[in-house]
Amino acid sequence: MDNVIVIAIAAALLAVFVVPYYLRARRQEQINRERLAHNQAAGLDEPPTLHPVVDPGVCLGSGACVAACPEGDILGLIHGRPVLLNASRCVGHGQCAAACPVSAISLVFGTARRGVDIPHVQGTFETNVPGVFIAGELGGMGLIRNAVRQGRQAVEHIARRPRADEGEYDLLVAGAGPAGLAASLTARQHGLRCRTFEQEAPGGAVRHYPRQKLVMTEPMEIPLYGRVPWRQASKEQLLALWDEVMERTGLEVCTGERLQSARRDGASLVVQTTAGEFRTRHLLLAIGRRGTPNRLGVPGEDLAKVAYHLIEPEHYEDQRIMVVGGGNTALEVACALARPQRRNRVTLVHRGDSFGRARQENQALVQQLAADGQLTVRLGCQVGHIHPERVDLITGTATDAVPNEQVFVCVGGSLPVALLNELGVAIERKFGEA
Repeated sequence: MDNVIVIAIAAALLAVFVVPYYLRARRQEQINRERLAHNQAAGLDEPPTLHPVVDPGVCLGSGACVAACPEGDILGLIHGRPVLLNASRCVGHGQCAAACPVSAISLVFGTARRGVDIPHVQGTFETNVPGVFIAGELGGMGLIRNAVRQGRQAVEHIARRPRADEGEYDLLVAGAGPAGLAASLTARQHGLRCRTFEQEAPGGAVRHYPRQKLVMTEPMEIPLYGRVPWRQASKEQLLALWDEVMERTGLEVCTGERLQSARRDGASLVVQTTAGEFRTRHLLLAIGRRGTPNRLGVPGEDLAKVAYHLIEPEHYEDQRIMVVGGGNTALEVACALARPQRRNRVTLVHRGDSFGRARQENQALVQQLAADGQLTVRLGCQVGHIHPERVDLITGTATDAVPNEQVFVCVGGSLPVALLNELGVAIERKFGEA
């Protein structure tokens, strides 16, 4: 009798807890399969940069990596193993690898089909050129927290080396984004003679984002300032943070100054910038990968009406504007310009057949503005020729002219290859390598 009661209780518990869990898992796996198939058909199965690769022989299928991803539905379980459902949206946070209880996830650059160009950097962040270091986005790690950590760690390695001779610097830092600022603060912490310069204003690539753009980050420790617990921040919050950091620490940045060249002279480097020539023992490149915007390569792209960044949307009113691109930046620029109060006629052009690389909230806003007649979306076409008063769009074999007064090209940026080649820094193409 007692055995019957135990079996009945076990069956009841199974029906109440285990069966619903199993059915939910089955439904979620079917959803994951559909998402993966859709994204593969749309050509969204290639990650843009650092991304996870799972070792199926080690993975336990716990799902901890899926829950840890801050970007949402990028990872999902299929056959009990995590799969990149939307690889094109993975930005390399690395939280999935950190959350894995059995270290079954490796973070790699590139895939077997698509290589990614990465400057050669050692574990100390020094390149193949002695004394030249790289930290942050230029080395393939674009997240703010990672950039801050790399800038700090690179200078900690430098601080262990002999100090520079009189009349020269221990360190020159090129770039005042998160990596450059963290490196400069660490140099001050260690008493290094350091000079930091930036071709624009401190803050890095975030200064080119549209107003109120939200940026994903993670809690970070800023040297000489302290812990910042944010997981998400607007453009304005981040810029205010860097301003406060510089004011509180007294850090000085030489703005409007660009790196031109560097050459070895004995134990030192002779660095030429637009402000003059400087001798230093070490040079840290924290200049980012997007300093050189990708171009369309079409006639008329050099016209004054073509821009690659939108900083102040309110400066554009009652104009016919075209935005080219299919990523988050392009969608955010188009939406900022298409606000009803601006009275602009905005056309968003993308050569693909979907905006699958962009976040769901950006896609939803584009759809809403298009449905309200405030934004025209042109998919599956590309720019053929930019004229002073119009843009020629090519769709298949047909070409049509769109009246236009301003063009924003938002198709990403390219590695500053010419500068790296001049410095002698080796560039490696990674095909799924850690």
